[in-house]
Amino acid sequence: MPRLGVNIDHVATLRQARKTHYPDLLEAARISEKAGANQITCHLREDRRHIQDADVRALRQIVTTSFNLEMAATEEMLGIALEIKPDRVTLVPERRQELTTEGGLNLKNNFSSLKKSIQELQQGGVPVSLFINPHLEDIQLSKDLGVDAVELHTGGYADLPLAPFLRQAQDKLFVKRGEIEEVAKKGVALQLKIFAGHGLDYENISPLVKIKEIQEYNIGFSIIARAVFVGLDQAVREMRKIIS
Repeated sequence: MPRLGVNIDHVATLRQARKTHYPDLLEAARISEKAGANQITCHLREDRRHIQDADVRALRQIVTTSFNLEMAATEEMLGIALEIKPDRVTLVPERRQELTTEGGLNLKNNFSSLKKSIQELQQGGVPVSLFINPHLEDIQLSKDLGVDAVELHTGGYADLPLAPFLRQAQDKLFVKRGEIEEVAKKGVALQLKIFAGHGLDYENISPLVKIKEIQEYNIGFSIIARAVFVGLDQAVREMRKIIS
């Protein structure tokens, strides 16, 4: 059964809109775990637009499943990760002006610096995953970098409409899904753990869960958006049911 990682960044987004102490990020993590989340994920961005340093330290103390910290491969972030030692660090690209992460890491252009960061984390006892584009070249480069897991950026797939009357869009969707499956199979052949995330929601995830090589989905925005109407517990349970 695939694992579900619930990204709680946007609970913090709501809190930071008014700079209050609520909604409580720790309560969001507890509710998500109780509802079936196998992991709590958050992204400590350099601009601290949602998750704060104190959140990361507090989550490390109360998460009982697995704590996945997304971050850029900067010296500041490496220091924080080595201090708190999450269950896993997922290295992601980051650009200040972006609304959300726009794609996977550029492994080819940043191979040497990423290798250094990965080794530093691993030597400090922190497992590392890389957030990558679903390309065969990137899955091989990930293996060469020495990680044991990757998370495939599913934005190119998730951004396509699902409407059945849009035949051209449906054809592109089929192709994108096929690309993800091909890369996932290649990753498993290279003995990598395969995760997926970005832009996934209650509709577009269904075709992906048929790809048996994907072992984990990290989903945030759609779950938090759904929670506005049905509550976080129910929103997590609904997603857990779909990927099961």
